[in-house]
Amino acid sequence: MNDLSPLNKEGWDMKKLFILILAVLLSLSFLSAITEAKSLDEIKKSGKIIIGGKGDYPPWGVINAQGKFEGWEIDLCNKLAGYLFGDPNKVEYVAVTGGNRVPFLNSGKIDIIWATMGYTEERAKVVDFSIPYFSSGVQLLVKKGSPIKSIQDLKGKTVITIKGTTGAQGLEKLVPDANQIKFDKTSEALQALRDDRGVAFAQDDILLYKLVLEYADYTVVGEVFNPTDWGVGFRKGENDIREYVNESLRRMYKEKYLHESLKKWWKGLELDEYLKRIDAMFKK
Repeated sequence: MNDLSPLNKEGWDMKKLFILILAVLLSLSFLSAITEAKSLDEIKKSGKIIIGGKGDYPPWGVINAQGKFEGWEIDLCNKLAGYLFGDPNKVEYVAVTGGNRVPFLNSGKIDIIWATMGYTEERAKVVDFSIPYFSSGVQLLVKKGSPIKSIQDLKGKTVITIKGTTGAQGLEKLVPDANQIKFDKTSEALQALRDDRGVAFAQDDILLYKLVLEYADYTVVGEVFNPTDWGVGFRKGENDIREYVNESLRRMYKEKYLHESLKKWWKGLELDEYLKRIDAMFKK
């Protein structure tokens, strides 16, 4: 017998009502997690700017032995604070990863993202970008003597990546049958590679060339793939903040601060190439 009794029908209607209410509450919870756009004046009145920066990406952004942020991008953040407040120390840093930087921004935990973030169409749907100030591509870190020579050798293999990065995204498109083990932090990914949990670590070329200076038993291989231009990230609608950062970047370039700071942090053979990447961004 398929007919519902009045009692059973009433119970079924209550279940549907409960599911509807739960769906509405979840939707409201999601919407409330997206902070309203902030103005440049609000940041000025607060007396500081809260920036999401990398803490595990030497020498671009790293937390040193004293627990302080330092690196090339950190210098740029401090310079921005100097322009904004007349004091380069008016920055509060929050360590971010490739996977949490956008959620941290849109939830209001940070004011802007300045954390090696490359422009992609997918990211541009949820955040606005500044003008580009640097660029990078993805290569592979492997043990010396490894048979892995290019991304085509990764078919059917286990590869280590960082969540939310262009390395992970590019690999999904170019070698979809590679099995990715994704981590939040560079230190975790490196340990996994050393433990032979994957045949390669796919990440930005500029980070990998820094790492091989510290780990002599590893080398960088393969062609550069999924190249991206780096930009500062903002919540949608924060146009005055974005324009201020754009003008600040142009000023840093004109004053050669971008170049001089990079020379301080990078001593490798690739320095000339990296300085050219800065110039290329501002000649677009």
